[in-house]
Amino acid sequence: MSSNSKEYFLNPILAGFYPDPAICRVGEDYYLINSSFSYYPGVPIFHSRDLVHWNQLGHILNRPEQLNLDELTVSQGIYAPTISYNDGIFYMITTLVGRGGNFVVTTEDPAGPWSNPFWIPDIVGIDPSIFFDDDGKAYIIHNGEPPGAKPLYKGHRALWLLEFDKHSKKVVGKRHLLVDGGTNIKEKPVWIEGPHIFKKDGYYYLLCAEGGTSINHSQVVFRSKNVKGPYESYEKNPILTQRHLDPKRKNPVTNTGHADFVQTQNGEWWAVFLACRPYDEENHFNTGRETFLAPVEWIDGWPKVNLGGEEVKFKYPVPNLPKADRTEFPLNGNFILRDDFNDEYLAPYWIFLRSYRDEWLQPQRVKGHLSLRLRPEIIEDKANPSFLGRRQQHTNCYASVALNFTPEKEKETAGIMAFQNGFYYYLGKTLSGTKQVVQLKSHSYTAIKIELSEEDAKKPLFLKIEAKGKFYNFYYATTPNEWRVVKENMDGNLLSTDYAGGFVGVVFGMYASSQKRQSENYAHFDWFEYKGYDPIFDINK
Repeated sequence: MSSNSKEYFLNPILAGFYPDPAICRVGEDYYLINSSFSYYPGVPIFHSRDLVHWNQLGHILNRPEQLNLDELTVSQGIYAPTISYNDGIFYMITTLVGRGGNFVVTTEDPAGPWSNPFWIPDIVGIDPSIFFDDDGKAYIIHNGEPPGAKPLYKGHRALWLLEFDKHSKKVVGKRHLLVDGGTNIKEKPVWIEGPHIFKKDGYYYLLCAEGGTSINHSQVVFRSKNVKGPYESYEKNPILTQRHLDPKRKNPVTNTGHADFVQTQNGEWWAVFLACRPYDEENHFNTGRETFLAPVEWIDGWPKVNLGGEEVKFKYPVPNLPKADRTEFPLNGNFILRDDFNDEYLAPYWIFLRSYRDEWLQPQRVKGHLSLRLRPEIIEDKANPSFLGRRQQHTNCYASVALNFTPEKEKETAGIMAFQNGFYYYLGKTLSGTKQVVQLKSHSYTAIKIELSEEDAKKPLFLKIEAKGKFYNFYYATTPNEWRVVKENMDGNLLSTDYAGGFVGVVFGMYASSQKRQSENYAHFDWFEYKGYDPIFDINK
């Protein structure tokens, strides 16, 4: 199929909190990974044959001995992983911020299992990637302190090169400075990061992000005839940004950058990059930084992301690749997804907060419901609470659950939560005195309590959180679909990245806690349903 055909794909290709994409091709197979921060398992990995339809193989870091996230804040953990392939081996290299630094894991099968980490203390910085040269040598490129380790201004960083022995998994020799500051240090560029090197037509191209991950984010490129430099900055940098556009434009895409390139077997070049979809001109978004796809064009020996104009588009002609239209579960567009917990194992879109060690989750023992043990851990702690979530992938959506739970002691609670970098709204069932109540609370909001009748208290409880742009609505029912309002039009900006800070997005999750007390009680969830509808996703119809 020609890329000039009238068939289009939809952006983002991975909707919701899937930031910092990195990609590699092996033959006709494409592999894509993302940052996961302090969510577990770490580093989701996807496979595709057409760059459009992606299936999640699982997670690269899915064992506690691979990934210790204990006591980390939500936006610490795994930063900017990259994936590469050489001589039958896949390599994933990343930074564990807050504990340990940089490491690499390897495998012969990208579906896993992957090795335990090989730590590389020689990397003093973040965002490492590995480049395998034609002569058999390998190199690590990373972000680090500028020369002299004393920044000239806030955000002053540098890019460094280290030779890497792929057999011993150790660094060889001294590091080499590639870029100091960014494209033009006289203009005080900030946060040069996310570097990748690839080779084309005798040149080494150094692809990296610049400007920080908010509205000034951009992608820039340098090139050299020698892998160790010196590197020349492209005079028409940046090759991707949206920072110059009117924030009042219709359906804006913002914060574009942190790109990686891939060349198809048919010779086309494509970029994956992160971007955001704000719901207002103040750049508020709750869905996090998402993965977009766009073509790359080459002009006079330099690459540029070809947006088809100044603005990132929500659709582009499909790549010239065989179509593969089967996905195990939807990752973009408008959809409804319901999990009845009938499978032996959890679907790979489910994630925990920090490393899962204690067996508090029982998905396999009784098919048809998921049981969460009430434990003393609470969502506010830097711990692994009884919380299991999936990403909010739409500006307009809802998440709902069917809950069977009887609180036995004061403070025992179970329900559904919208959680963002330590900020949250929570709708659940608990005790108030001796009465069972539906409770709505947040990290800072005075709780609303609605008393259940004795008859209703014995029934399954249905809970729903609905997002409509900047507003969140909360409902409960004791008869399916007969929703009663708990509270509507709650401020959703409290869950935006701009307000909550950090680098993640909203996660809808099932939650249970005995709140600092010991308990033997369980909360049982019969199903979890997610439905997302954003009008922009109807453009293909």
